[in-house]
Order: sequence, then C-alpha cells, then structure tokens
Amino acid sequence: MIKFDALFFFISIGLTIYSIIDCARTPQESVRNLPKWGWLLIIILFDGLGALAWLFAGRPQGNRPPRNRRPGRNVPPDDNPDFLRKL
Repeated sequence: MIKFDALFFFISIGLTIYSIIDCARTPQESVRNLPKWGWLLIIILFDGLGALAWLFAGRPQGNRPPRNRRPGRNVPPDDNPDFLRKL
C-alpha cells in the first residue's frame, strides 16, 4: 500500500512537470499577471504551490486555439478537384 506522503509527492511532481511544460508552450502575450519567465521561476522554486498558482492565476483564460491543426478542412480524395485532375 502506498503511503499518503508518497502519493502526495508523486502528484506534486506530476503537477509541477505539467505546469512547466504548459507555461513554456503558452505564448508570452497570453500569460496573465507576470511575464512567462517569472511564472517558470515560481513553478520551479515553489514546486506544488507554484504549479497551482500557475494554473489559477497565470494560465490564459477561455478557449485557446487548437495546437498543431492545419488551417482549412480535410477533403477526401474523391471530392478534391486537384487530386482528380492528377488522375
């Protein structure tokens, strides 16, 4: 059985790693209340508390545009006129 201390430690480490990656990938103009480097410093120095502060006070609010999406829509080959011309 895992002790409560070990469980708290693993959750804190996971939350800190998630917050560091999330903060690093967030555009500078979307970050709230502090510059991005300030949030990264707080997350690293204050482990779990810094990560929670990022999630509640620094992370952008609302809907962010989806990452790694191509503009436009996917068209199947039989409906794509460019593909049909090549045949």
